[in-house]
Amino acid sequence: MSTKPKPADPGIGMRLALDLGPLVIYFIAFAATGHNIYIATALFMGVTAIAMIVSLVRFGKISPIQIFSAVMVLILGGLTIWLHKDWIIKIKPTIYYVTVTSVLVWGLITGRPTLQMVLGQAYPGLSEEGWKLLTRNWAVFFFALAIANEIVWRNSTTAFWLGYKLWGSMPATLIFAACNVPMLMRHGLAADDNKVVLPPEE
Repeated sequence: MSTKPKPADPGIGMRLALDLGPLVIYFIAFAATGHNIYIATALFMGVTAIAMIVSLVRFGKISPIQIFSAVMVLILGGLTIWLHKDWIIKIKPTIYYVTVTSVLVWGLITGRPTLQMVLGQAYPGLSEEGWKLLTRNWAVFFFALAIANEIVWRNSTTAFWLGYKLWGSMPATLIFAACNVPMLMRHGLAADDNKVVLPPEE
């Protein structure tokens, strides 16, 4: 009797590479093309698609929320280039964060473990109360990121907005994830399992 191999765990290093890679290329392309956001957006779309393919081939899976993010990049990126309106791609993080926040809040209200469905294997032993608290924390954090993105892109240059995404929101997400570890350990996470795990990034 044969069993289907378990998909490999990408680990935080590969997760960061797949999440940050397209954004780094976006930032570099924007600088290299003399701040041409339309060429940079086209490259961003292409690298995002490649990252999804790598995830599927290397690890045998792509989470629904990663697919949602990639589809948003392709649709809003395409509209940005077609209509020549750079604000369209800039609101993509806001839409993503608000959508994820809504899904997490809906899960809390209805008692459905939406975050646990995504990260369940990453936090073995975490109690139901722990999952509720973690879901609440990420919902608040993602909503704060949505507000921050709106403030930044509406009140700064495109270069500053891209820099904020790379050097602001991503490090903040890592720090926030690490800050949740003590709470997770108080609610059932074993000491040897206290690795930092990130929900799918935008």
